[in-house]
Amino acid sequence: MKYWLTYLITVILLSVVFSLLLWFISPQEQKVSTRPLSPLPDFLTMEKNNQVRILDLWEPIINAFHRGSPPVVSAESVLMYDLTTQKTLYEKNSTTKLPMASITKIMTAVIALENKKKDDSYFVKEAYLVGENSMGLTSGEVLTLDELLYGLILPSGNDAAETIAGNYPTGRSGFIKAMNKKVEALGLKNTHFTNPSGLQGDGDQYTTAYDLLVMTEYALENNTFKKVVETVTYEIPETNEHKAYTIQNETNLLTSYPGVKGVKTGYTPEAGLCLVTYLEYNDHKIIGVLLNSENRRQEMKELLDYSLYSLNTKPPKHD
Repeated sequence: MKYWLTYLITVILLSVVFSLLLWFISPQEQKVSTRPLSPLPDFLTMEKNNQVRILDLWEPIINAFHRGSPPVVSAESVLMYDLTTQKTLYEKNSTTKLPMASITKIMTAVIALENKKKDDSYFVKEAYLVGENSMGLTSGEVLTLDELLYGLILPSGNDAAETIAGNYPTGRSGFIKAMNKKVEALGLKNTHFTNPSGLQGDGDQYTTAYDLLVMTEYALENNTFKKVVETVTYEIPETNEHKAYTIQNETNLLTSYPGVKGVKTGYTPEAGLCLVTYLEYNDHKIIGVLLNSENRRQEMKELLDYSLYSLNTKPPKHD
């Protein structure tokens, strides 16, 4: 019995020694890592991109099928899409990279809403008062984010855009970086921002109608954004920190085409007349994008009519 026990212990010890020897002399490349591998590229992970929230990429399928006789429009790029049926209703050069002017402010609003300051106090500096379009801010004033968002969207205030960006934790450059990171987080590859306002002269700023469709759909998921863009007139009362404001929307068909709920106009000499419109009508939710149009409002009306007819829906009477 004593000999069998000694034999068993010897066998076990030799087995352990032999196993350890094999492990040490095995080539390192043959060892399998137990660390889980991410199926996502780095720019879609929180570790590499802090603008990634809940990852739910939306990739609309775009085709060029047109029913009946579509309108002839001057716009260089067009995309009409029904969110209800997930159908392309009209498409023209929707992946062509073009300047976007103040349509930029859709993404400015998104970054602002997702990174609101804890004290909700945004300080206005002289350096923020740029461009022709403004809400009329004065250096030294302090406003809330909601107040600035109405000034950003309704009159397309460049001063509001720069104030929002300038109050970002890492400053204006950090805000612009966040805008581009959000583009990546949405799975988009053909948009680039160099400023928060849309002024074209300070860098290479471009997008596509397709990318704007995805960005707009994402922005409309935020109730505050949706409320702001459908507002025609907004009053900001005077406080100890700023003067009173009466802000008028550039309309974007809000008062002339029933069912239109915003979203944003844009113009620079480089970009031409641009327009992103959101329509809720007869159980359909349509986003329309026009870039570099000669008559954006009339062309959008014609495209909305055509889109509804394509969905077997009679368009509303409109001005």
